[in-house]
This record gives sequence, structure tokens and C-alpha cells, in this order.
Amino acid sequence: MKKFKLSKLVLIALSLMMMLTACGNQNDANNSNGGQGSTVDITDVHGVVSVPINPKRVVALDNRTFETLSDWKIELKAAPKDVMPSDSTYVLDESVQNIGNHREPNLEIIAAVNPDLVIVGQRFASYYDQIKELVPNAAVVDFSFDVSKDAATPGKNLVNGLKDSTIALGKIFSKELEANKLVSDFDDAIESVNKAYNGTDTVMGVIVSGGNIGYAAPGSGRVWGPMFEIFNWKPALDVDNSTSDHQGDDISVEAIAQSNPQWVFVLDRDAATSDASQAVPAQDVINNAPALQNIDAIKANHVVYAPKDTYTNESIQTYLELFNNLAKALAE
Repeated sequence: MKKFKLSKLVLIALSLMMMLTACGNQNDANNSNGGQGSTVDITDVHGVVSVPINPKRVVALDNRTFETLSDWKIELKAAPKDVMPSDSTYVLDESVQNIGNHREPNLEIIAAVNPDLVIVGQRFASYYDQIKELVPNAAVVDFSFDVSKDAATPGKNLVNGLKDSTIALGKIFSKELEANKLVSDFDDAIESVNKAYNGTDTVMGVIVSGGNIGYAAPGSGRVWGPMFEIFNWKPALDVDNSTSDHQGDDISVEAIAQSNPQWVFVLDRDAATSDASQAVPAQDVINNAPALQNIDAIKANHVVYAPKDTYTNESIQTYLELFNNLAKALAE
């Protein structure tokens, strides 16, 4: 009888130990997978930031992240709707407060919504310090990267910047699998463009804005410039003292025509803005420019247009779509 009681006590003790171990394991799982109070260290342009996993009150200001957040069904408390695609789920959602645009933003809204996380980048990078002061208890991450003329490797910065921010967002919102898939597809698209380009055809990047055709300098700046480095494109025209202006440089259409590019890649800046319905589509501007009609690119139909919302949606998804379109066109 005593032996039975002793054995029974041992079994009870073992059961309690197993339960405690299971609880401990569950707590460990919660701490690593977004349980209450869990955080993840994210490296941004300023250093390492401790960010809550699956934050509930999020403000996003970086137009390179909006589509990713939307695809992952991440709720936002505030965003700069004036510089977002008009069909964005966040623009259409009245519960998302509008911070305005980067020229005259209403930063007080950020403080008013009491965020756990503020995602800064690109257009809003200059407000980083102000935002940190406004929300001292929030995690503020800045996913900016340099693609200007001052950057040594703007193309590499673009690729790594998009990939790193995507991986970081995956860690923050427990979407690691989705983030890794995006990055893998992005790498595949880059490889496809590299394989499709013959290494000798000359390339011209242009930005159409207000009915005018601007020259996109190879090497730096918005959209086309860094791609000359990424894909080692041969520029049809290289102009001294060119800039990284978002409307392109004021080079005559005749000068563009004289360079006779074999490929022309076009960004329609107006298609992504609030007054897009009143703007002349970039394709019409290109097709109705008499000086361009005899260049090799036009005659061979070697013209590729960036997705219409590119100017306000420079997400990894946008570049993935664009790179796949480029690879398909170059391979034909």
C-alpha cells in the first residue's frame, strides 16, 4: 500500500513537471512569434531599433511599403494619402487618417493616433527627428536608402534597400514566409532581365510629366537611373551635369532622338497623381512626338512603360512587375 502511494505521488510530480515544461515552451513560442510584449530588433538607416511584433497601431509614411502592408492586411491608423495611389485600400479607408503630403504634412496626426510603430522612408525621411520627438514611446524605423548622385552604388542600394525592408516588415508582422517569397521572386526577376539584355543595345530612360519628355540620367535618381547599374545597360546618351530630378532633366526631344536609342523606357509621372484623369498619357506623348518617330526604339516597338502607379508606389511588387515586363520585352 505504501509503495502504491509513493508511486502515485511520483506520477503526480512528473505530471506537474511536464505541465510546467509545456507552459515554459509555450511562453518561449509566444516570445518568438509575436506574443504579448515580444519585440524584434530591426536595423534601419540609423541603427538598431527594438520593434514590437505585430503592432496594433501603425503609421506608414514610406511609399515603398504601402503595397506590401496592404497585401498582408495590415491595418494603418494614418498615412499620407495625398502621395499614395488613388485606388490604395488605405486611401479608400476613411478610418485611416490623412497626414497629407511630404511638403506640408500634418505630423500632429501621428501623435494623435498614439502609434506603436511609425514606418518612415524616402519622401518623409527629413522628418525623422521630428517624428521621434512627437512619439517618444513609439518604435520609429526609417527604411530610406540613397539612390542619388551622391551614392557610390545607387543600383545596389535600390536592390538591397527593397529586399532588406521587405525582410524587416516580415519579421515585424510575422510574415516571414511571404517576405522571403517576395525577395526570391525579386531576385529571379533581376536575373531574368540580366539574361534577356544582350549587353550592346543602347537604352534611354525618360520621365513624362505635364506633356513633356524629360531625360532620366543613367546611374542615379528615380526608377530608371539605378537600373543602368543593376543591369549594366549601355546608355544611349550621357549628359554632363545631369540631375536626379523627379521630372527628369530638360533635354530636348531632338537631342534624345539624335542619340537614337534602341530601347526607350518610360515613366508616366502624371498617371500616379491625383489629377491623372486630366493628364495626357505618356504613351500619347511619346507617339505624338515627331522627332522620335524615326528612332530605332520606336520603329522596332522597343518601348516599355513602367506600371502606371510607379511614381507613388515604388514597392518591391512594383519593381517585380516592371522587371518581369522588361525581361519579357528584352527577350523578344
